[in-house]
Amino acid sequence: MHRPHPVEARVADELAAVRPGLLPRYEAELPGARAAVLTRLWRALCHEPLPWITGRAPDGEGLTLRLRDGRRLHGPAADPYATAGYVTEVGLDGTSYAHPALLMAALAVRHGDGFAAELAHSVASSALSRADREPRPEGWPVTGWEWEQRVVDGHPYHPNCRARPGFSVAEQLAYGPEHRPLVTLGLLPAPADECLVTGAWPAELRDGSRLLLPVHPWQAEHVLRRAGEAWVAGHPLMSLRTLAVPGGRHVKTALSARLTSSVRDISVRSVALSATLSAFAESLAARTDGLLHVTRTLGAAAAGSPDLAAVLRESPDLYAAAGSGERVVPVAALPETGLTASPAWLAAFARLALTVGLRLLDLGVALEAHGQNLLVVLSATGAPLRLVYRDLADIRVGPARLARHGVPLPELTGRNVTDDETALRRKLFGSLVAGALASTAGSATALRGALEAAVRDLPPTPDLAALLGEPLPAKALTLMRLSPSAGGDRWTALPNPLRWGAVLEPDTLDQ
Repeated sequence: MHRPHPVEARVADELAAVRPGLLPRYEAELPGARAAVLTRLWRALCHEPLPWITGRAPDGEGLTLRLRDGRRLHGPAADPYATAGYVTEVGLDGTSYAHPALLMAALAVRHGDGFAAELAHSVASSALSRADREPRPEGWPVTGWEWEQRVVDGHPYHPNCRARPGFSVAEQLAYGPEHRPLVTLGLLPAPADECLVTGAWPAELRDGSRLLLPVHPWQAEHVLRRAGEAWVAGHPLMSLRTLAVPGGRHVKTALSARLTSSVRDISVRSVALSATLSAFAESLAARTDGLLHVTRTLGAAAAGSPDLAAVLRESPDLYAAAGSGERVVPVAALPETGLTASPAWLAAFARLALTVGLRLLDLGVALEAHGQNLLVVLSATGAPLRLVYRDLADIRVGPARLARHGVPLPELTGRNVTDDETALRRKLFGSLVAGALASTAGSATALRGALEAAVRDLPPTPDLAALLGEPLPAKALTLMRLSPSAGGDRWTALPNPLRWGAVLEPDTLDQ
């Protein structure tokens, strides 16, 4: 029997105190959670440009990695697009490791101890999430937040898929969407003349000369250390800090905690640009022949700090035709529909997503269309009809491309604006193809089949040629966590599933 990691044991102790009935299921889910996180870590070791890995080669029984210090890592052949937890152990110079945190600690690389601690959190939280999975009722959910609660395993490729350092077990149960809570947001007042406001801040969130800013209860307790007046109860979405509240709105709150990779506060800059980005994206969506909707930002406000800010957005549910039986489903939840087992359905979805993504990229806008930001409108029979996109903070805009199409450049500066072709393609291909489409397909073989069927119907463009002929970019998520002082995204190149036989060719694995 596997000896529990100290973090797993601590979570078990907390769970026994707050919800003892869930403890046996938590313990039963630990092996699967370890494998799920170890699979993500092994993917990174096999495919990211980690400086202490000097070579990778198939060995007949799997894959062997050479380390700079002379040691060897051995594990199964690594499918960079697989989502199932198929890696149950990895060997390091003859010692087998079934726990990703213990493997990372044994590697003894720079910043590895901190990352190992995050991996341990990810395993324990994943087991807790899986343990609280409820039996699925007959039929599909009606609302988007119900779909989002069904996404139990978090990010499909990040080893920190469920890491929530700073959250107790009681807080995970109270705030994590997969645990299906209702979360009551508070309101904290701030002088209006000291706040930045864009869009229309509603009258219900004003009090004379003060603005009332929605605050997540975790943020109020741990960061701001002052409780606000109770406002409204909402359903947390996949991002945890965004909630669906009554009236067809989503409220994005500041949460100054590291979830997966990033601290989820709201920068003053993103508040300042929110209205501009919203209007610009809405105008571009009108050029997609009805295939794309962008949820409008209704208002955003910040009280001089990323720790006290909020954004109000439309709910994506508004883009399902009333009375039609249509559903708006986040891409991350598509495996829950049962539709993704059909190659024909995967091809239709890939065709829709690539048609929209490449059309916008040609115009000059690269969406960060991963499984959380991108949603699909399904017909009553499950056919993919249209796309919905939300959260515009990390899109990239190319002025030269816009100019070629006679599209005015909005008043944007900084990281959102670039004419770098590589940066624009990385943003779209890394999120949409290596992210949303790959995780929906669940394997290199299924992804290749969907893409091969879809690209036949796409108009030829330089961007499509790059997608067909070049390695597929993806964020080097583990490298980024092991490089805490390096700002910005880091990237890797994955074998292109559209190049026949490329998935595990030796020349794609050697560095």
